[in-house]
Amino acid sequence: MKRTVKKLLSLVAVGAMGLSFVGCSSGGENGKVVVYNWGDYIDPAVNSMFTKETGIKVVYSEYANNEEMYAKVEQGTGNYDVLFPSDYMIEKMINNDMLQKLDLSKIPNAAKIDAQFKNLPYDPNNEYSIPYMWGTMGIVYNTTMVHEPVDSWDILWDSKYDDQIFMYDSERDSIMVALKKLGYSMNTRDEAQLEEAKNLLIEQAPLVLAYVGDEGKNKMINGEAALMLAWAGDAMVMLQENPDLAYAIPKEGSNWFVDGMVIPKNAENVEQAYQYINFLCRPDIAAMNAEYIGYSTPISEARELLPEDIKNSKVAYPDASVLQNPKMEIFNDPSDVISLYSSIWTQVKASN
Repeated sequence: MKRTVKKLLSLVAVGAMGLSFVGCSSGGENGKVVVYNWGDYIDPAVNSMFTKETGIKVVYSEYANNEEMYAKVEQGTGNYDVLFPSDYMIEKMINNDMLQKLDLSKIPNAAKIDAQFKNLPYDPNNEYSIPYMWGTMGIVYNTTMVHEPVDSWDILWDSKYDDQIFMYDSERDSIMVALKKLGYSMNTRDEAQLEEAKNLLIEQAPLVLAYVGDEGKNKMINGEAALMLAWAGDAMVMLQENPDLAYAIPKEGSNWFVDGMVIPKNAENVEQAYQYINFLCRPDIAAMNAEYIGYSTPISEARELLPEDIKNSKVAYPDASVLQNPKMEIFNDPSDVISLYSSIWTQVKASN
């Protein structure tokens, strides 16, 4: 799922580090690990800590989305030891024989992962991936502009909010919203249902102020719109910066995601990869990352180490009943319908 999450107050410091860095210039006595992760999806101190403790140099670079990562790995233009794909992309990489089966005896901290994040559909036997972060998708809204309950996707089609709605410039996320509003599974392959979703998004398009990416967070913080489709991790950042903002998961259900850690088939530094993944599963390190990036740790022991306002947040950590609701779904691999999705999105964008 989209993550270029940015702790707004840390932008300058993180930017100064660049998009690729080594954990410690004097390290590397025990080899290296080549890591490819989402943009700003780790506390900048963590890689240096890992090198200091293990002597393993971290060669670190970032990608903007799952598809960019997949293309680079598939084409062989980069040899990586640890990747952080989302659920549906893990499924796709398993199906295409691109991942190694994991030896969990080499990742003892994986035992600390909560049971609800194991045996999930994209990796039902926990053979290829270790959960890293998770979250939900919902609506961020400005309480000074929206004076009614935000409990349904219907509000994103309400004409009173004409030119006050931000949607993600993301075909799958936006189509998900329309399918859920219609009462369908967001993983449907039914062409008639997808056609209905397309028409619904075309109907909505004149109300949409803009289809945004990462810049949407700043715009909502600055009060430039009333409503925005948003990931919970982004919502955590926005709510911290503007107390007039709130977050809701609509009653029709939504997407909840898990981003995992995997070792690709062609990894050259496998033992170092195991050490790195195990390090990120250590509760104190998992808590550092969760606090920095705004998304949710799948390790309860790590959650307990977080500041009170984060660990008790219903945005970051909704009640267990939320994820157990059958209307909440995890995306699966859309490879067989990706051309249809692209066609739908082209038509939707053209109608805005």
